[in-house]
Amino acid sequence: MNLNWHKGIRQLHRWTAVVFTLTVVVTFVALAQEDPIVWISYTPLPPLFVLLFSGLFLFAVPYAAKWRRRRNASVAG
Repeated sequence: MNLNWHKGIRQLHRWTAVVFTLTVVVTFVALAQEDPIVWISYTPLPPLFVLLFSGLFLFAVPYAAKWRRRRNASVAG
């Protein structure tokens, strides 16, 4: 895999974390109002799902690289 692609996923993950944090803050403020809009509590979910999948990818990358190195070493050796 291309290292720039991994860098792009990492940047996406970081910026999505910022968006997620902002949506959580907005949700808390909106729900603290006297007449809260309940559906606003669902706004953090889309960035949370992006964080889930990008985080799982970033978690798996080192293990996949180690597995690939081991596989290539056994084929070459």
